[in-house]
Formats: sequence, C-alpha cells, structure tokens
Amino acid sequence: MIYINENVAGEDLKKRILILATGGTIASRYTEDGLSPAITAEELISYVPSAKKICDIETIQPFSLDSTNVGPDEWLTITAIIERKYDSYDGFVICHGTDTMAYTAAALSYLIRNNKKPVVVTGAQKPIDLPITDAKTNLLDSIRFACDDRAWGVCIVFDGQAIAGTRAKKERSKSFNAFSSINFPPVAIIQENRIAFYIDDKENQCEPLKIAHDMDTAVYLHKLIPGENGEILRLMIENIDAVIIESFGVGGLPNYGDESYYKVISDYINAGKIVVMATQVVHEGSDMSVYEVGKKMKSHFNLPESYDMTLEACVTKTMWALSMTSDQEEFTKLFYTPVNHDMLLGPKNITNH
Repeated sequence: MIYINENVAGEDLKKRILILATGGTIASRYTEDGLSPAITAEELISYVPSAKKICDIETIQPFSLDSTNVGPDEWLTITAIIERKYDSYDGFVICHGTDTMAYTAAALSYLIRNNKKPVVVTGAQKPIDLPITDAKTNLLDSIRFACDDRAWGVCIVFDGQAIAGTRAKKERSKSFNAFSSINFPPVAIIQENRIAFYIDDKENQCEPLKIAHDMDTAVYLHKLIPGENGEILRLMIENIDAVIIESFGVGGLPNYGDESYYKVISDYINAGKIVVMATQVVHEGSDMSVYEVGKKMKSHFNLPESYDMTLEACVTKTMWALSMTSDQEEFTKLFYTPVNHDMLLGPKNITNH
C-alpha cells in the first residue's frame, strides 16, 4: 500500500520533535586538520528555519564526534536519552556522521524495540553551512518524516529515502545518494512535502516498548581470504565472546585437507563461544545449505547465519543478543527473531518484532 501525506501540521496539530546532535559531517567545519564537528544542535536548526513551521523542536547535544569515533557507548547514551524523553516527544531525529550511521541505526533498532514513535537517523555528505550541501534537505526530510503519523521504529532518512534501520548500508563515499536499502524496499520516499509509504505497517506493531541497556562489545568480524588457514581464528579465542565470519558466496568454510576451520570452530564452541556465519556478498544473502563446504559445517555445529541481513545488522544484533545470553541455543533463538524488518529469508516460522 502506498500512502501519500501532503499535510503540514497546523499550529494546533504541531508535534514535538527532539533533535539529538552528535556531530558528523553535517555539523562539521573545515580546519587545518580537515573536517571536524563544530556546529551545535541549535545552530543546525537555524539553517532550516522552515522546520519550525512543521513542528515544535527542542535540541540536545549528547556528544560531538566524527562518526568513526561513535560506538556502543554512544549508542547506549542515545538510547538512554530517548528512553528518558520518550513520553515527552512525538519523534526523535538524530544528526549523525555517515561513516558508521548504518551501524548506529541497526544498533538502535535492537536497543529500542517496538517503538511506535519514529527514531530517525540522518546526516549529510557536506556540512550544513556550505552553499551547496545535502544537509538542509536531509534534515528537513527527517523532521517531516518524524512528524508523520505512519512513521515508527528506527529509520535512516537520506537523499529522499526512509530506510529501515537494519537495512541501510553506505555504498558511496562522496555522492549524496550514499545509502541503499539492502534486500528490502525503502520504507518511504520523501519529495519536498510529500511522503509516499511503501511499507505501511505501523498498525501491526502491538508489542510493548522494550529498551535494552547493554551491548557485548567482545565481538570480532573476520573476513575470509583465499588460502587462509583457520588457525588464524585461534589468536582471538581468549578475548572475544563471538566471532562473525564473512565467508564467500552463499556461505561455507574452506577445507584444504587439514580441517583447520573444523578444529578451531569446535574449540570455540567447546569454550562457550559463539560463531556466526555471514557473507561478503551484499545482496541476496547467505544459505549454507547449498554447497558441501557450508552444509557439512552448518549441520555439524548448527551455526547461526545471517541470511539476508546486512553486515551492520548482523554485528549489532550479535552484540545485543550476547548481552542477554551466551548459551548457543538461546543466542540462536534471539538472533533469528526478526526485529525492524532485519530478516526475511531466515528459518521458517518466525515473526517480525
């Protein structure tokens, strides 16, 4: 169903939106050392004065960082603010750097579940104070989207698209159309004051709000390369709780005759660690049951795999699930529970939350 909303809220219908400014390119200025976050939350809003015609806006500045420096501690800080302010606002807009934006949006999807109010993450490829920039459009689009009655959950709004927080990936480093929705359609498109919803399912969200307060950061992502010996994974077994292996194609682990991967994964699992299989291929996802190199390993160890999830969702969901359990069976159950549209092609008989 496509729903188009052209309404700009009148004075008596204005919604309350909280802007969380966290730094990033959108809030950066040029220095001798390169771009660095320097523009405050209040200054950001001053560049889009028409936003105040759309809604009542308040701002907060939890931190001001290049998104390369944003991680689990900052995700939890943002979550805590939204939890504390949840009943006071109709929606939230987070201004954020683009480089780790997809990780933040995915993480917030797991930390803030079943939220009927929109949590919108946005940013820009150019600072907001430049004559030519995507920042003003992205910020206005985000505010407008956050005010729409059909909006819910965590989304990235960027270059005229609203993308589910678990489905976004930065695929271009400089262009304004930096983000794509992977293995899932955009939630909506925004053109000036018109919003067309392609995923119109807010009325189906009936579970109560759930806020998580922890992430297990002892997670390691390992990308396979041809000819690599599995023993390299043993170097991290003592210091990590879970390893995510980015394998080739639909998924599998090489066997060069020494069974090195079989041995090290066996040791991981016997040590109470979690091994998750993912794929280096961006589109269409994994399926370890297709080839012998994947099927034998999966059937022997019952390894959870990412299927059609993005890598960012796979990583942050692993952190979230591990914070609640290290039991492999319970972890797998949590990992395979869809959240914010993160998994469609996984095991059968699962429902979205």
